[in-house]
Amino acid sequence: MEYRKARSRDLQELMALFRAATEAMDAQGIPQWDEIYPSVEIVQADIDQEQMYVGQVDGKIAVVFVLEPCREGDYESANWQYPAERFVVLHRLCVHPRFQGQGIARQAMDYLEQEVCNSGYSCIRLDAFPQNPAAIRLYESRGYGKAGEITLRKGLFYLYEKKL
Repeated sequence: MEYRKARSRDLQELMALFRAATEAMDAQGIPQWDEIYPSVEIVQADIDQEQMYVGQVDGKIAVVFVLEPCREGDYESANWQYPAERFVVLHRLCVHPRFQGQGIARQAMDYLEQEVCNSGYSCIRLDAFPQNPAAIRLYESRGYGKAGEITLRKGLFYLYEKKL
């Protein structure tokens, strides 16, 4: 797998990946994403801010994720175990359905955790949709601890963190 930051010319392929993933989740009864989220505007902003990464297999984007440096107020309601640590927030981790079941998400987590360490951060925070059991298993199997809950547009989300 080759990783790099997403570029504007990737936008069409990225939106097709998110549409395919949304359809696959819908078919599994996981109403996490829809026609509103993630939007073209959000994905373009991620690219413009150089926070979106892609992993490619044979020239095709297999996985995408966003590493956003912390902002004041990010998930402030949680019971964080490492409140003094510099952290990034992981958003929109998504494996294209045709690449699922191949360990791509685990590989991406290996890469992004190393990238976070190399960037001088020591902690990752994220939110996970409780109705997405694969995502919950992935994060918990990697040592992410539940730190609280938050209500977003689609309902309840769990908040997780991991010190690297």
